[in-house]
Amino acid sequence: MPLEAINEASAREKSIRHGHPCTLHLWWARRPLAACRAILFAQLVDDPSSHPDRFPTKDAIDFERERLFGIMRELVIWKNSLNENVLERARREIRNSCGGRLPCIFDPFSGGGSVPVEAQRLGLPARGSDLNPVAVLIGKATVEFPALFAGRYPAHSGGSEQMTYRNAEGLAEDVRFYGKRAMKSAFASVGQFYPKAGGGGNNRVIAWLWSRTVPSPDPAFGGAQVPIASSFLLSSKPGREVWLEPVVDRSAKVIRYRIRKGGTREEIAEANLGAKVGRGANFRCLLSGAAITPDHVKAAGRVGELGQQLLAIIANGPNGKVYHPPDRSHEEAALADRADWRPDLRFNNDALGFRVGAYGFKTWGDLFTERQLVALNAFSQAIAELKEVIERDAVAAGFPAGGRSLSDGGTGAKAYSEVLVTYLALVLSKCADYWSSLCMWEKKHGIIAHTFTRHAVPMVYDFAEANPFSGMTGSWLKMLEWVCEATAHFAPSANATISQQDAKTVQYEQGTVVCTDPPYYDNIGYADLSDFFHCWLKPLLKDVHPRLFRSLATPKSDELVATPFRHGKKGGAEKFFLKGMKDTIAGIAQGADRAYPVAIFYAFKQKEIGKDGISSTGWATFLEAVISAGFSVVGTWPVRTERPGRIRAIGSSALASSVVLVCRTRREDAVSVGRTEFVTALKSEMPPAIADMAKAGIAPADLPQSTIGPGIGVFSRYNSVLESDDSPMSVKTALQLINRELDEYRSGVANQFDDDTRFAITWFEQHGFDNGEYGAAESLAKARNVSVKGIVDAGVIQEKGGKVRLLRRHELDADWDPATDQRLTVWECLQHLLRVLNDRGETAAGELLSRIDDAKRQEARDLADILYGICTTKRRDAVEALAYNSLVAAWPTIAADSVTPRPESVVQLEMNV
Repeated sequence: MPLEAINEASAREKSIRHGHPCTLHLWWARRPLAACRAILFAQLVDDPSSHPDRFPTKDAIDFERERLFGIMRELVIWKNSLNENVLERARREIRNSCGGRLPCIFDPFSGGGSVPVEAQRLGLPARGSDLNPVAVLIGKATVEFPALFAGRYPAHSGGSEQMTYRNAEGLAEDVRFYGKRAMKSAFASVGQFYPKAGGGGNNRVIAWLWSRTVPSPDPAFGGAQVPIASSFLLSSKPGREVWLEPVVDRSAKVIRYRIRKGGTREEIAEANLGAKVGRGANFRCLLSGAAITPDHVKAAGRVGELGQQLLAIIANGPNGKVYHPPDRSHEEAALADRADWRPDLRFNNDALGFRVGAYGFKTWGDLFTERQLVALNAFSQAIAELKEVIERDAVAAGFPAGGRSLSDGGTGAKAYSEVLVTYLALVLSKCADYWSSLCMWEKKHGIIAHTFTRHAVPMVYDFAEANPFSGMTGSWLKMLEWVCEATAHFAPSANATISQQDAKTVQYEQGTVVCTDPPYYDNIGYADLSDFFHCWLKPLLKDVHPRLFRSLATPKSDELVATPFRHGKKGGAEKFFLKGMKDTIAGIAQGADRAYPVAIFYAFKQKEIGKDGISSTGWATFLEAVISAGFSVVGTWPVRTERPGRIRAIGSSALASSVVLVCRTRREDAVSVGRTEFVTALKSEMPPAIADMAKAGIAPADLPQSTIGPGIGVFSRYNSVLESDDSPMSVKTALQLINRELDEYRSGVANQFDDDTRFAITWFEQHGFDNGEYGAAESLAKARNVSVKGIVDAGVIQEKGGKVRLLRRHELDADWDPATDQRLTVWECLQHLLRVLNDRGETAAGELLSRIDDAKRQEARDLADILYGICTTKRRDAVEALAYNSLVAAWPTIAADSVTPRPESVVQLEMNV
């Protein structure tokens, strides 16, 4: 596979918003469409080496393979996702390899629908299933409904905006039209509770910024409510900083706020801390200066004393955002009405990723302010009232009157009105994600960050309340437009269906090809999290989709996730996951067409360090299920599936890649081997595989899980690997041996560095950037054939008062030039690149990289990977590990910004020519 092109397209796709299916509705951990499209193509199209009659020589095979790669490189580009010429070339290759009979693609964990929508785009019949009703609804809105009403003109009577409507463009136009009508109706009902900014001015408010409050812990202030804001910074754009200055009146026990612009670096840094002290829920009382502990905050929440105070009003002015101090009339407007209905469904405080229960929150309704509940109710009512209007308009537009409902297979006016109500319900559900009291103000870009920036329900101490009617970030119109653009972009070219089924008991049709993305052990509690959306979708859609929304909440007991509290703590959760995954993979092995490989996306960070090395229960249990089902892993592809700038990745070495396991039924003549033969095979096959992954730009955080692929490929080809006592080797032991090979590979790479760098690596492993004894440094230097003085002269270490330490990055010479360095080391190259990247960004780092010769460039990149491994497994230094991981993750961009000067002789030769 042309992995570099696929990874580049997948990473870029994560930043695409307009028209992308992910903007239809949130679903966690979606796989990029580019990756799914490429994997499906590779599953179905024969490699030319399998046709020796047509491609008898290596050159012929390489030429044909490159032609196919060319198709794939075009296919994965986002702008080509609606290019019929590119898509048809891909479809033609699939038909040729499949003998004209297109197999059905099935994903038993369809989730957000990435695999079915890409199968459909490639002209393949597609099936998807999921246990979760919210996921099934998203899937149906992605692949079923657009195909059902493709090519239709809009039903609304407001006049068509274009002459022809392709694919689902007419459907999208109707969603937009009736969505605007719903907003008009909702505004008539609750618009008075959303005043404009500026003391009667005309600036439409974008958001109200609130801080939660707790009673002051100082008895002298009589329990006065004080803010626990984690930041008073409103805009962090360099040179355009805006922040709040608290004005404390201790005698009146009142805190007011005024807007400040600019300021000193110290003032801005202090504003960014807000009332926070250190990490966690530690704050200071602005009235008394007393400490507000996490226990104090949680206790206040449990007894109903967690309040809220308006900090600022952010409005849309003629020249950009305008920041206003709190206005009492705005605060009163927010509390002026009570919601008629609120979601009273309780969530489980022990669910994966839930943090808010400790603060007194019990139901989903508790996560919303009163005004947010009033607005969501108003929009829900407006949507419900449109159903009959839409059906009448559809009849007038030529749809068959009445007919069967959507759930019974109808395609007339009644079914069409139900489809539109479904899309509008999804808009409402998206709004709930932006209209909860867990939404933060993202001060760097000046936007509202939605509730689920992480796969969790965390506590938020200061939150942004979006204005539903602003037309700006987080508003109804923005959510509506995202849904409409996504719907218009759907181009169904084949039949596809999504059903609610348990993956463990799915019945496969004959000739099915499986491509799937199963749950990652205990990474995400989909069922518990999606109840957030279910409680808003159910009231609107229980009659439209009665089978999907027949229960009070999403199914949880059968969900294939290792949830400890649900399955008897950690051990029970592991057993449940293993048995369920074994049943699922066994079903796939039994039901999938053996003429084609099975492709499985999987990503789980290895983080369990034992006496025998690193391993992962998440990986071990999953791989045991794959191998016990009779599969052999015949190929592995680390595919970049996450956007580096997402909030989950900021400040952490979060995974950016998934491993695609290519599985086939194990050969019947597979033999059993001993531990020694297995390790010998690992030592032979893993180093070139690791080298290829490093060249493909796999970040250090991803490398341990990426190398699982080729290693487990060796392990799974055997009938069994036997220990010295003839007992079968466990998958967990195999993983430890595989990771040991990665460590040895890194050590082997390190041994090729210059002597000064080899000294620095060992010293860093032992001391980090702290002082060590001169005698120990001298002994180590002699072992590396260098001297301490020489390493000092090289600019790597500092020696002072009998102590030696590595120079920290901020201590390095800012005018360093690799071209004039008389004792150039790989260590210096890497540390200077990090210094420039942190201080001046990727472009400046690229300029510096251009002045480093090619050999040292690659060695610097390899050194970053080695130091990341030392930080995570030996020094446990997460901050330093993040620096190295970030550099490698940004390496493609940095390399693209570097221009290597050509030798003068080459330039002269070109001039002569």
